[in-house]
Amino acid sequence: MRLATGIGGVLMAGMLVLVMGLAGLTGGLLTQPPASGIAVDRLPTLARQLLPDVERIVAASCPELPVVWVLAHVQAESSWRPEAFRGDRNGGSAGLYQLNQQNWILTGGTPWASTPPPADADVLQPVDHLTRAVPWVCQNLRTMTAHLAATGKPTSPLDAMLVCHIAGCSRVADSATGVPQAGEAGCGADCAELIQNYIAAVHQLVETYSAPAGPASIAGLRAPAPFTGPSAGCTEDDPTTTGCLTSRTKDLYDELIATFGPPGPDHPIRSITCWDQHAWNPTSDHPKGRACDIFPTRAGTFPQGAKLQVGWAVATWLRTHADVLGIDYLIWQGRYWSSQSGDVSGEWGTRYTGSGIYDTSNATGGHYDHLHVSVR
Repeated sequence: MRLATGIGGVLMAGMLVLVMGLAGLTGGLLTQPPASGIAVDRLPTLARQLLPDVERIVAASCPELPVVWVLAHVQAESSWRPEAFRGDRNGGSAGLYQLNQQNWILTGGTPWASTPPPADADVLQPVDHLTRAVPWVCQNLRTMTAHLAATGKPTSPLDAMLVCHIAGCSRVADSATGVPQAGEAGCGADCAELIQNYIAAVHQLVETYSAPAGPASIAGLRAPAPFTGPSAGCTEDDPTTTGCLTSRTKDLYDELIATFGPPGPDHPIRSITCWDQHAWNPTSDHPKGRACDIFPTRAGTFPQGAKLQVGWAVATWLRTHADVLGIDYLIWQGRYWSSQSGDVSGEWGTRYTGSGIYDTSNATGGHYDHLHVSVR
C-alpha cells in the first residue's frame, strides 16, 4: 500500500607527513571496518555493486543525506529490485525508489510508454534511477528540514523525509509533531500505523547496514611534544575566533596544525572552531576555552571517503595521545569516548546521546561533520 506522495616549510613538512600517514591509513583499513561506516557484507548484492555510485551521487547532490539511509530507504521500497513495480490508484510506482510516473517526470525522467513501464524504461535502470531520484528525495529532506526548524516540531528531518515519501509532505506540515497520529493530517488509524511501521522498518535497516568505522592507522604521523605550561585560565588568544583558550587547549591546537597542516577548504582539515559562547549549552567547554570542533568536511554534511578517513585519522591521533594532550573526551560519528568510558561491545567509545540538547540524527548534532575535543 502506498499513499499519495509529495515533494611555509614547516607546514609543508607537516603536510608531507600527513600524506604519508594517510597512505598508511588506506592499508590499515583493509583489515578494519569500512571507513564509510557501511557493513558492506550485509548489503543486498545490487546495493553492494552500486555503493560507489550511491556515494558519488550523494556527495554531488545531497551531502547532508547519509549514504546508509539511501541504502536502507531503497531496500524498504523495492528490496533493491530495479524492475519492481507496484500497482496502485495513482497508476503504480516503479524502480528502486518506487516513484509514480508523475514524480518520475518531475525528476526529469521520461514518461512511461506503458504500465508497467517496459524493461528499457529509464525509471527501471538502476544508476539512471538513483541519479534522478536521490536529488528528488533530497528536495523533500531540505524542505522538511526548513519546516521543522521554523515550527520547532520534534521529528528529525530524515524521518520527515520518510513521511513525505510514503504519505506526502502535507502529513508532516499538518501534524503536531511531523509524524501524524490517527485523526491528524487526514490520516486514519491505518494511515498512521503504515507510517509508523515504515519509519521503524527503515530505522532497522539503517542499523543493520551500519558498521562502526575506525579507528584508523596513524603510522607515520608525528607524536605531540609534552605540554609544560599552565593549564588553568582562558588567557591565550584563540586563532579561530575572537575568544580565548587555555594554554593547554592552545597547545593542542598548535599540535594539530603541526601534524595535519592548517585548515582550509582544500586541506585535510577544512576548518577548526574553538571558543564559542554556546549559550544553548551551559555546561559546554567552548566558552571556557577548553574545547575545539574540527571539521574535515563542510558543516552540515556527512563526510564520505577521504574526508571521513581524515576525520578518523584525527580522532585516532587525538585518542592515542590523549594523556600527552590533556584530552578529557572526544565526540565523533555519533560516538563518545573518554579514558573513563572506554569502548563498548567492540565499538569505538559509546553511543552519543546528545544529552537532550542536540539532535543526534543530523550531521552537526550527532557530531558527524565535526570532531569535538574537550581538554582538561
